[in-house]
Amino acid sequence: MLVDPAKDKPLVAINEDKYFIPASNTKLFTFYASYSVLGDGRINGLNYLEKGDSLIFWGTGDPSLLHPDFRDSTVIDFLRKSDKQLFLVDNFDEVDAFGPGWSWDWYNAYYATERSAFPIYGNVVRFSKDSTQSGFDTYPVYFEQKLSPKPGPPSSLTFQRDRFKNDYSYFTPASSKNFERDIPFITSAEFAAELLTEKTGKKVNLIFGEKYLSQDPKKLQTAPADSIYAQMMKISDNFLAEQLMLLVSDQLNNRLSTREAIDYAKENLLSDLLDEPMWYDGSGLSSRNMFTPRSIIALLSKIRAEVPLEKIKAYFPAGGESGTIRSWYPADEGQPPYIYAKTGTLSMSNALSGYLITKSGKILHFSCLMNNYQISANDLKTELQKVLYFIHDRY
Repeated sequence: MLVDPAKDKPLVAINEDKYFIPASNTKLFTFYASYSVLGDGRINGLNYLEKGDSLIFWGTGDPSLLHPDFRDSTVIDFLRKSDKQLFLVDNFDEVDAFGPGWSWDWYNAYYATERSAFPIYGNVVRFSKDSTQSGFDTYPVYFEQKLSPKPGPPSSLTFQRDRFKNDYSYFTPASSKNFERDIPFITSAEFAAELLTEKTGKKVNLIFGEKYLSQDPKKLQTAPADSIYAQMMKISDNFLAEQLMLLVSDQLNNRLSTREAIDYAKENLLSDLLDEPMWYDGSGLSSRNMFTPRSIIALLSKIRAEVPLEKIKAYFPAGGESGTIRSWYPADEGQPPYIYAKTGTLSMSNALSGYLITKSGKILHFSCLMNNYQISANDLKTELQKVLYFIHDRY
């Protein structure tokens, strides 16, 4: 579907009322819900109560705490400076580690990093190396004790985690190549308390208490929401998308529930869509998600009306320049990008939806959802690239 908002009517509409699996186009809905509820300031990174000589705290779903790309240490500094005993309330049972319809065998893949109430280190171990190193770095260093080398034939460095334990193995062929690998770890309240104890240098005690969770807590602000939106959208980061929906839920009712966040968005932000979104997770990993192209077009219009264009350009991948479309949809040499759009990719599902800037200066809204094809996804994108450039050049 292709729309010129100035004319308020579609230029092209093919199967625009049919439901498709959107893959990571789901993140457009996550972004809009998050931006509407959380805004573009700093996020609430910690819920806490001060009772006598005790500091009682629990997670909001904030993904930034010591995340390998954000390295936000606001919570750590806050806990270190406290002169009170530290108690982490276990609210981990509010969050399922995996979303509905996710595959069990994704446990070793960054794109299926576990969701949790209190993420730390982004819930991953990052292994990295540059060409000057003979070995590799492990972040956090804590996991060096969980590593064991194994001989094997892989031609590049390969890391694997045990399915049921936070034990990692790696194959080490001779290689001078740079690399960076993020492998998820298994989350739990006990493990979070252990990691916090190590990092703060202070004992973090784990407690259970619904009575605390039902109270109105103080909030500690941490990372800028802008930085999380941009990374979630540009590189299609599933973990950040999932945690943003938990932050929305926490902001609304001091509970962590992706379902409640989605229901709120559908009822209060998206009730005017012609087709009800079949929306199940924040990232789009679930093949239960289904949207129609005209619903996505309506959402793009809402985003344009409420988010400044310069912020859209900062958040969205730019054709030929950044994010997941860095190698696709390039502008003419010396010209700025003409595509700002969100990709989506699952097996037999490919999507691109966003904004197209024509040479005449018009900003068009488009959504292309493709399912159940039997050819290469690159062949599809090559044809779509031709079509989008034709529109950019001629309209």
